[in-house]
Amino acid sequence: MSTDSISTSKEKSCSVATLSDFHSRTNLTEKGQQIDEYDPFANRDQESGASTGGALAHLLKSSLGTGILAMPMAFYNAGLLFGLIGTIIVGFLCTYCVHILVKTSHNICRDAKVPFLSFSETAEKVFEYGPKPLRPWANFAKQFVDGSLMATYYAAACVYIVFIATSFHDVINYDLNLKWDVRIYIALTLIPCLFIGQIRNLKWLVPFSALANVFIVVTFGITLYYMFNVPLVFSDKPFVAKVTQIPLFFATVIFAMEGIGVVMPVENSMKKPQHFLGCPGVLNTAMITVVSLYAIIGFFGYVRYGPTVRGSVTLNLPDGAPLADAAKLLMAIAILFTYGLQFYVPNDILWKKISHKFDPKNHNRTQILLRTGIILISGGVAAAIPNLEPFISLVGAVFFSLLGIFVPSFVESVYLWPNMGFAKWKLIKNVLLCILAICALVAGATVSIEEIIDMYK
Repeated sequence: MSTDSISTSKEKSCSVATLSDFHSRTNLTEKGQQIDEYDPFANRDQESGASTGGALAHLLKSSLGTGILAMPMAFYNAGLLFGLIGTIIVGFLCTYCVHILVKTSHNICRDAKVPFLSFSETAEKVFEYGPKPLRPWANFAKQFVDGSLMATYYAAACVYIVFIATSFHDVINYDLNLKWDVRIYIALTLIPCLFIGQIRNLKWLVPFSALANVFIVVTFGITLYYMFNVPLVFSDKPFVAKVTQIPLFFATVIFAMEGIGVVMPVENSMKKPQHFLGCPGVLNTAMITVVSLYAIIGFFGYVRYGPTVRGSVTLNLPDGAPLADAAKLLMAIAILFTYGLQFYVPNDILWKKISHKFDPKNHNRTQILLRTGIILISGGVAAAIPNLEPFISLVGAVFFSLLGIFVPSFVESVYLWPNMGFAKWKLIKNVLLCILAICALVAGATVSIEEIIDMYK
């Protein structure tokens, strides 16, 4: 071989190494030709997956929970005009952050040549394939997302228990003239939760989600009837609330809209995952529906009930009226059916982390005991803070702002680096989103904790 050939070979070798160092994702053969791109969708087992309609039902149900009924309270903390504009903005931001998370997951699946990745695995692979200084942080990124998801959804499950118990408490105590404390109803609520919490297959939860959606639609209809059955008074409602109340608004709306932990399991379980993004797509259809309903319920619910609005607008419906009682009970049952989906995400994460520590012969028994123990602990937390308003705001501020906005923005930045667009606009955009998430976390958590402390005083 000539000296020139050896020199040329060395130069080619150096150039390939340099491309790798700078995080290039171009797949080259030995001859320098681009190979066929890996298609993660084609390598999934789509026969047993959920249909597009089933995925839409799950995604709607993950966002149409207790949060939508808290929207009138959110508008009370924002004012009519600020609340309407703020709801649309937060809805857009939440949708956008879900979009960039799923898109980043699809891209890193192609790079890593795997059919699908969970939320935490996406964060891990992005760091693993990212800039060299960040690669040692790959495992931390995965553990951070997993830990945050578990804390988020276990906390939200506590909110669900409080809501169900409060609804039954108001109806039964009034109709039967009882004086039972809401904590007794929390204990009773745990009984059906113990059974629903044992469901371990996402596909088996589709009928519960579909039925819950029907109950929610009926409840919305009844709630809207009571909202509009008397003349609405707009004059005494401020367009913009006090500045000190604004953090509670953002914390509540973020809690209401975010179903970030369900997004990747739903997308990964689809027969046709390419239908998740795009136009109209499962994501856009679900979020347009969600934001529209939130704005309507929040705006007119606050106009109807004003400063007396409660953590769930159904609790403002007249006591003892058969139609109002039906709405409260139907919504409580709908949230009970949703509990299985809410409980699925953190338990799936936890079990994957600890299952290897148990004898496979005892896996079924261990799962039953583990799920039972967690549900009982959730009931204890719910009994300790049996007040919806500050609980919802606290969970939304701390967990959903972190997972729903901060993590997707940060992960996308790591994946794209250093190709951040003209004048690094994508980096600037993501930095602003991260700052917004941190501000919502700090301000919302501070105000919520102060309210909880005042409640016990």
